[in-house]
Amino acid sequence: MRIAVTGSIATDHLMTFPGRFGDQLIAEQLDRVSLSFLVDDLQIRRGGCAANIAFGMGCLGLRPVLVGAVGADFADYRSWLERHGVDCDSVRVSEIHHTARFLCTTDEEHNQIASFYTGAMAEARMIELGPVADRLDGLDLVLVSPNDPDAMLRHTDEAKNRGIPFAADLSQQLARMPGEDIRRLVDGAAYLFGNDYEKGLIEQKTGWSDEEVLDRVGVRITTLGPKGAVIDRKGEPSLHIAPAPELGKADPTGVGDAFRAGFLAGLAWDLSLERCGQIGNLTATHVLEHVGGQEYELGQRGFLDRFAAAYGPEAADEVAAFVKCHYA
Repeated sequence: MRIAVTGSIATDHLMTFPGRFGDQLIAEQLDRVSLSFLVDDLQIRRGGCAANIAFGMGCLGLRPVLVGAVGADFADYRSWLERHGVDCDSVRVSEIHHTARFLCTTDEEHNQIASFYTGAMAEARMIELGPVADRLDGLDLVLVSPNDPDAMLRHTDEAKNRGIPFAADLSQQLARMPGEDIRRLVDGAAYLFGNDYEKGLIEQKTGWSDEEVLDRVGVRITTLGPKGAVIDRKGEPSLHIAPAPELGKADPTGVGDAFRAGFLAGLAWDLSLERCGQIGNLTATHVLEHVGGQEYELGQRGFLDRFAAAYGPEAADEVAAFVKCHYA
């Protein structure tokens, strides 16, 4: 299955605050917040939604196609991704901008406050999907993940015009985008990803109810953090996917991206939606156990053992023929 993963490619600057953000907020003065958090730690990691997703898919043995814009400082990052199975031949390199930066502070309850510098990502709006499809002799699915907003709209429109199925993943860009643009990105999606908060925000900004959203998409996947995920389809009962137990919690950055990587891998292997969600949950758990979205390793035997422990030996047998974790 030829999957193009469009979206942000960035460097993550991850910090930890030894307290609770909520304790620093004064309810009567939220209209004039002025805060500075003294952090205990700084980790600089490879990141960006599309790069994280493509990395996870590559670690599971697929060959995803990364589509995004970067700066001239991308050389080492490119080498890392290519070593982990990612096709980077459709990445645009800017002549004037640095690769995007994500700056995020996480408190002791895993709440996050973040900022994002777009940098070269602004040039993603110049990327055409046609040449990507031509190079690969066609595309089976395009994931439109958080990116330059104009790029997200362009990729969505082009996928629709070319008749390429697409998956919508608006997540971090929901706060910025108006309802009109959100409706344009969601309408017609084969798959719609979001967490439970983003689910409500999509409905609030579009003015569509949950049922009206399901009228416009094929499958709606909602992640629920420690409660797993829910998969919805029009006219069918919700499918709850139990979480995969973690060995510890280090940092939540990139967990949603890893879920998408695992889910898309299951789609590529033509597995059931239940198995797709289970692979997504277990891949996400690996990220939660590390600081950074690409610091985990997937060993085939270890992955399948944990899959069997979480979802049963029959489920593990079903995915064993497909999971090819080459990078542990």
